[in-house]
Amino acid sequence: MKVGLQINGFTYPGGPATLGADLAAIAKTADDAGFATITVMDHFFQIGVVGPPEDDMLEAYTTLGYLAAHTSRAKLLTLVTGTIYRQPGLLAKIVSTLDVLSGGRAWLGIGAAWNDEESRGLGFPFPPVAERFERLEETVQICLRMWSGDEKPYNGRHYQLERPLNRPQPLSRPHPPIMIGGGGEKKTLRLVARYAQACNLFAGPDLARKLDVLRAHCEAEGRDYDEIVKTVYYIYDVTQGTQKIVDDLGHLAELGFSEALGMVKDVHRLTPLETIGAEVIPAVAAL
Repeated sequence: MKVGLQINGFTYPGGPATLGADLAAIAKTADDAGFATITVMDHFFQIGVVGPPEDDMLEAYTTLGYLAAHTSRAKLLTLVTGTIYRQPGLLAKIVSTLDVLSGGRAWLGIGAAWNDEESRGLGFPFPPVAERFERLEETVQICLRMWSGDEKPYNGRHYQLERPLNRPQPLSRPHPPIMIGGGGEKKTLRLVARYAQACNLFAGPDLARKLDVLRAHCEAEGRDYDEIVKTVYYIYDVTQGTQKIVDDLGHLAELGFSEALGMVKDVHRLTPLETIGAEVIPAVAAL
Protein backbone atom coordinates (compact mmCIF):
# COMPACT_ATOMS: atom_id res chain seq x y z
CA MET A 1 0.00 0.00 0.00
CA LYS A 2 1.40 3.38 -1.00
CA VAL A 3 0.82 6.71 0.69
CA GLY A 4 0.14 9.87 -1.31
CA LEU A 5 -0.21 13.51 -0.29
CA GLN A 6 -2.77 15.96 -1.59
CA ILE A 7 -1.98 19.60 -0.87
CA ASN A 8 -5.50 21.01 -0.85
CA GLY A 9 -4.96 24.44 0.64
CA PHE A 10 -2.41 27.23 0.57
CA THR A 11 -3.49 29.42 3.47
CA TYR A 12 -0.58 29.14 5.92
CA PRO A 13 0.40 31.30 8.90
CA GLY A 14 3.07 33.24 6.98
CA GLY A 15 0.70 34.18 4.16
CA PRO A 16 1.75 34.67 0.53
CA ALA A 17 5.12 36.12 1.55
CA THR A 18 6.37 32.72 2.77
CA LEU A 19 4.13 30.48 0.66
CA GLY A 20 6.88 29.49 -1.75
CA ALA A 21 9.23 28.47 1.02
CA ASP A 22 6.42 26.67 2.88
CA LEU A 23 5.46 24.66 -0.19
CA ALA A 24 9.06 23.77 -0.95
CA ALA A 25 9.52 22.49 2.60
CA ILE A 26 6.29 20.47 2.45
CA ALA A 27 7.18 18.87 -0.87
CA LYS A 28 10.77 18.07 0.12
CA THR A 29 9.70 16.63 3.47
CA ALA A 30 7.04 14.44 1.85
CA ASP A 31 9.45 13.30 -0.86
CA ASP A 32 12.14 12.43 1.66
CA ALA A 33 9.62 10.70 3.93
CA GLY A 34 8.62 8.26 1.20
CA PHE A 35 5.29 9.61 -0.03
CA ALA A 36 4.72 8.03 -3.44
CA THR A 37 2.68 10.89 -4.86
CA ILE A 38 2.22 14.61 -4.39
CA THR A 39 -0.95 16.11 -5.80
CA VAL A 40 -2.67 19.48 -5.79
CA MET A 41 -6.27 20.37 -6.45
CA ASP A 42 -7.07 22.00 -9.78
CA HIS A 43 -9.39 24.75 -8.62
CA PHE A 44 -9.41 28.52 -8.96
CA PHE A 45 -11.33 29.19 -5.72
CA GLN A 46 -11.03 27.17 -2.54
CA ILE A 47 -13.84 24.61 -2.27
CA GLY A 48 -16.41 24.68 0.49
CA VAL A 49 -15.44 21.47 2.27
CA VAL A 50 -11.94 22.89 2.86
CA GLY A 51 -12.53 26.61 3.38
CA PRO A 52 -14.12 29.79 2.05
CA PRO A 53 -13.57 30.75 -1.61
CA GLU A 54 -11.47 33.71 -0.48
CA ASP A 55 -8.73 31.41 0.87
CA ASP A 56 -5.50 31.36 -1.11
CA MET A 57 -5.60 29.04 -4.13
CA LEU A 58 -2.69 28.64 -6.52
CA GLU A 59 -2.92 27.63 -10.18
CA ALA A 60 -2.31 23.90 -10.25
CA TYR A 61 0.23 23.29 -13.01
CA THR A 62 2.41 26.28 -12.15
CA THR A 63 2.50 24.85 -8.63
CA LEU A 64 3.37 21.34 -9.81
CA GLY A 65 6.24 22.71 -11.87
CA TYR A 66 7.54 24.46 -8.77
CA LEU A 67 7.16 21.30 -6.69
CA ALA A 68 9.00 19.29 -9.34
CA ALA A 69 12.09 21.40 -8.70
CA HIS A 70 11.98 20.59 -4.97
CA THR A 71 11.43 16.83 -5.27
CA SER A 72 13.18 13.94 -6.96
CA ARG A 73 11.06 10.80 -6.67
CA ALA A 74 7.33 11.38 -6.02
CA LYS A 75 4.98 11.34 -8.98
CA LEU A 76 3.16 14.63 -9.60
CA LEU A 77 -0.41 15.25 -10.70
CA THR A 78 -3.62 17.12 -10.11
CA LEU A 79 -6.44 15.50 -8.19
CA VAL A 80 -8.05 16.30 -10.57
CA THR A 81 -8.12 18.73 -13.51
CA GLY A 82 -11.53 19.80 -14.68
CA THR A 83 -11.64 18.95 -18.36
CA ILE A 84 -13.17 22.33 -19.27
CA TYR A 85 -10.39 24.37 -17.63
CA ARG A 86 -7.89 24.11 -20.49
CA GLN A 87 -8.04 23.33 -24.17
CA PRO A 88 -6.98 19.70 -24.71
CA GLY A 89 -3.99 20.51 -26.90
CA LEU A 90 -2.66 22.90 -24.28
CA LEU A 91 -3.28 20.38 -21.50
CA ALA A 92 -1.31 17.72 -23.37
CA LYS A 93 1.57 20.21 -23.74
CA ILE A 94 1.41 21.17 -20.05
CA VAL A 95 1.59 17.58 -18.82
CA SER A 96 4.35 16.81 -21.36
CA THR A 97 6.32 19.77 -20.06
CA LEU A 98 5.87 18.68 -16.45
CA ASP A 99 6.93 15.15 -17.34
CA VAL A 100 10.09 16.26 -19.13
CA LEU A 101 11.15 18.76 -16.47
CA SER A 102 10.43 16.36 -13.60
CA GLY A 103 12.35 13.48 -15.15
CA GLY A 104 9.29 11.42 -16.08
CA ARG A 105 7.16 11.84 -12.95
CA ALA A 106 4.01 13.46 -14.35
CA TRP A 107 0.56 11.90 -14.42
CA LEU A 108 -2.61 13.37 -15.90
CA GLY A 109 -5.37 13.51 -13.31
CA ILE A 110 -8.63 14.53 -14.94
CA GLY A 111 -12.38 14.56 -14.43
CA ALA A 112 -15.55 16.10 -15.81
CA ALA A 113 -15.46 19.18 -13.49
CA TRP A 114 -18.19 20.15 -11.06
CA ASN A 115 -17.55 23.62 -9.60
CA ASP A 116 -19.79 25.95 -11.53
CA GLU A 117 -19.26 28.78 -9.01
CA GLU A 118 -15.60 29.26 -9.82
CA SER A 119 -16.24 28.82 -13.54
CA ARG A 120 -18.88 31.55 -13.52
CA GLY A 121 -16.65 33.71 -11.33
CA LEU A 122 -13.75 33.67 -13.79
CA GLY A 123 -15.80 33.52 -16.96
CA PHE A 124 -15.23 29.87 -17.90
CA PRO A 125 -18.00 28.18 -19.89
CA PHE A 126 -19.66 25.46 -17.82
CA PRO A 127 -21.67 23.24 -20.16
CA PRO A 128 -24.24 20.68 -18.99
CA VAL A 129 -22.94 17.47 -17.47
CA ALA A 130 -23.50 15.33 -20.58
CA GLU A 131 -21.40 17.70 -22.67
CA ARG A 132 -18.68 17.86 -20.01
CA PHE A 133 -18.32 14.08 -20.21
CA GLU A 134 -18.17 14.26 -24.01
CA ARG A 135 -15.42 16.85 -23.69
CA LEU A 136 -13.64 14.68 -21.12
CA GLU A 137 -13.51 11.74 -23.49
CA GLU A 138 -12.33 13.88 -26.40
CA THR A 139 -9.65 15.46 -24.19
CA VAL A 140 -8.27 12.07 -23.22
CA GLN A 141 -8.30 10.97 -26.87
CA ILE A 142 -6.40 14.11 -27.90
CA CYS A 143 -3.80 13.70 -25.16
CA LEU A 144 -3.22 10.08 -26.16
CA ARG A 145 -2.88 11.06 -29.81
CA MET A 146 -0.42 13.85 -29.07
CA TRP A 147 1.63 11.65 -26.73
CA SER A 148 1.84 8.95 -29.40
CA GLY A 149 3.34 11.37 -31.93
CA ASP A 150 0.32 11.12 -34.23
CA GLU A 151 0.00 14.51 -35.96
CA LYS A 152 -3.05 13.70 -38.08
CA PRO A 153 -5.95 16.14 -37.67
CA TYR A 154 -8.41 15.42 -34.88
CA ASN A 155 -12.03 16.19 -35.66
CA GLY A 156 -14.30 15.66 -32.68
CA ARG A 157 -17.69 17.00 -31.80
CA HIS A 158 -16.23 19.69 -29.53
CA TYR A 159 -12.57 19.99 -30.51
CA GLN A 160 -10.83 20.22 -33.87
CA LEU A 161 -7.03 20.15 -34.06
CA GLU A 162 -5.44 20.69 -37.45
CA ARG A 163 -1.99 19.43 -36.45
CA PRO A 164 -1.64 18.06 -32.90
CA LEU A 165 2.13 18.45 -32.81
CA ASN A 166 3.75 17.77 -29.43
CA ARG A 167 7.47 18.40 -28.99
CA PRO A 168 9.18 17.40 -26.83
CA GLN A 169 7.40 14.15 -26.21
CA PRO A 170 6.97 13.04 -22.58
CA LEU A 171 9.66 10.89 -21.03
CA SER A 172 7.10 8.49 -19.53
CA ARG A 173 6.43 5.47 -21.71
CA PRO A 174 4.17 4.75 -23.39
CA HIS A 175 2.78 8.05 -22.05
CA PRO A 176 2.10 9.81 -18.74
CA PRO A 177 -0.39 7.61 -16.87
CA ILE A 178 -3.96 8.88 -16.86
CA MET A 179 -6.02 8.95 -13.67
CA ILE A 180 -9.74 9.63 -14.11
CA GLY A 181 -11.20 10.77 -10.82
CA GLY A 182 -14.73 10.21 -9.58
CA GLY A 183 -17.08 7.38 -8.81
CA GLY A 184 -19.89 7.87 -11.30
CA GLU A 185 -20.95 4.37 -12.20
CA LYS A 186 -22.42 4.91 -15.66
CA LYS A 187 -19.94 7.32 -17.22
CA THR A 188 -16.84 7.96 -15.10
CA LEU A 189 -15.96 4.36 -14.32
CA ARG A 190 -16.71 3.36 -17.91
CA LEU A 191 -14.15 5.93 -19.09
CA VAL A 192 -11.68 4.57 -16.55
CA ALA A 193 -12.10 1.11 -18.02
CA ARG A 194 -11.74 2.41 -21.56
CA TYR A 195 -8.79 4.79 -21.20
CA ALA A 196 -7.23 5.18 -17.76
CA GLN A 197 -4.32 3.64 -15.93
CA ALA A 198 -5.74 4.68 -12.54
CA CYS A 199 -8.92 5.74 -10.79
CA ASN A 200 -9.58 7.67 -7.59
CA LEU A 201 -12.60 7.10 -5.37
CA PHE A 202 -13.81 8.73 -2.18
CA ALA A 203 -13.83 6.53 0.90
CA GLY A 204 -17.27 5.35 1.98
CA PRO A 205 -19.48 2.32 2.47
CA ASP A 206 -19.99 1.85 -1.27
CA LEU A 207 -16.33 1.35 -2.21
CA ALA A 208 -16.64 -2.39 -2.78
CA ARG A 209 -19.63 -1.86 -5.08
CA LYS A 210 -17.79 0.84 -7.03
CA LEU A 211 -14.95 -1.59 -7.68
CA ASP A 212 -17.44 -4.24 -8.78
CA VAL A 213 -18.91 -1.73 -11.23
CA LEU A 214 -15.44 -0.91 -12.54
CA ARG A 215 -14.73 -4.62 -12.97
CA ALA A 216 -17.93 -5.01 -15.01
CA HIS A 217 -16.98 -2.07 -17.23
CA CYS A 218 -13.55 -3.61 -17.75
CA GLU A 219 -15.15 -6.87 -18.85
CA ALA A 220 -17.38 -4.98 -21.29
CA GLU A 221 -14.37 -3.06 -22.69
CA GLY A 222 -12.12 -6.12 -22.86
CA ARG A 223 -9.78 -4.52 -20.34
CA ASP A 224 -7.74 -6.23 -17.63
CA TYR A 225 -9.21 -4.95 -14.36
CA ASP A 226 -6.02 -5.75 -12.46
CA GLU A 227 -3.88 -3.42 -14.57
CA ILE A 228 -5.79 -0.35 -13.35
CA VAL A 229 -4.31 1.29 -10.25
CA LYS A 230 -7.05 1.83 -7.67
CA THR A 231 -6.51 4.84 -5.41
CA VAL A 232 -8.76 6.15 -2.68
CA TYR A 233 -9.04 9.53 -1.00
CA TYR A 234 -8.05 9.43 2.67
CA ILE A 235 -7.52 12.11 5.33
CA TYR A 236 -4.33 11.56 7.34
CA ASP A 237 -4.72 12.74 10.93
CA VAL A 238 -1.79 11.67 13.09
CA THR A 239 -3.44 13.10 16.22
CA GLN A 240 -5.71 10.03 16.18
CA GLY A 241 -2.65 7.77 16.33
CA THR A 242 -0.69 6.19 13.53
CA GLN A 243 -2.04 2.72 14.31
CA LYS A 244 -5.52 3.84 13.26
CA ILE A 245 -4.09 5.02 9.96
CA VAL A 246 -2.30 1.71 9.47
CA ASP A 247 -5.49 -0.21 10.26
CA ASP A 248 -7.56 1.96 7.91
CA LEU A 249 -5.08 1.49 5.07
CA GLY A 250 -5.02 -2.23 5.72
CA HIS A 251 -8.78 -2.38 5.26
CA LEU A 252 -8.54 -0.36 2.04
CA ALA A 253 -5.80 -2.68 0.76
CA GLU A 254 -8.06 -5.68 1.43
CA LEU A 255 -10.71 -4.07 -0.77
CA GLY A 256 -8.19 -3.83 -3.61
CA PHE A 257 -6.74 -0.33 -3.33
CA SER A 258 -3.00 0.14 -3.75
CA GLU A 259 -2.62 3.80 -2.78
CA ALA A 260 -4.36 6.21 -0.41
CA LEU A 261 -4.15 9.83 -1.57
CA GLY A 262 -5.24 12.67 0.62
CA MET A 263 -4.65 15.65 2.81
CA VAL A 264 -2.43 15.55 5.89
CA LYS A 265 -3.81 17.66 8.71
CA ASP A 266 -1.48 20.49 9.76
CA VAL A 267 0.78 19.66 6.84
CA HIS A 268 2.58 23.01 7.06
CA ARG A 269 4.03 21.97 10.43
CA LEU A 270 5.97 19.19 8.60
CA THR A 271 6.04 16.95 11.68
CA PRO A 272 2.92 15.01 10.58
CA LEU A 273 4.66 14.19 7.29
CA GLU A 274 7.74 12.98 9.14
CA THR A 275 5.61 10.88 11.50
CA ILE A 276 3.79 9.22 8.61
CA GLY A 277 7.11 8.57 6.90
CA ALA A 278 8.59 6.99 10.01
CA GLU A 279 5.60 5.02 11.34
CA VAL A 280 2.97 4.51 8.62
CA ILE A 281 4.78 4.09 5.31
CA PRO A 282 7.04 1.24 6.52
CA ALA A 283 4.08 -0.47 8.24
CA VAL A 284 1.88 -0.56 5.13
CA ALA A 285 4.59 -1.14 2.51
CA ALA A 286 3.91 -4.87 2.32
CA LEU A 287 0.11 -4.61 2.14
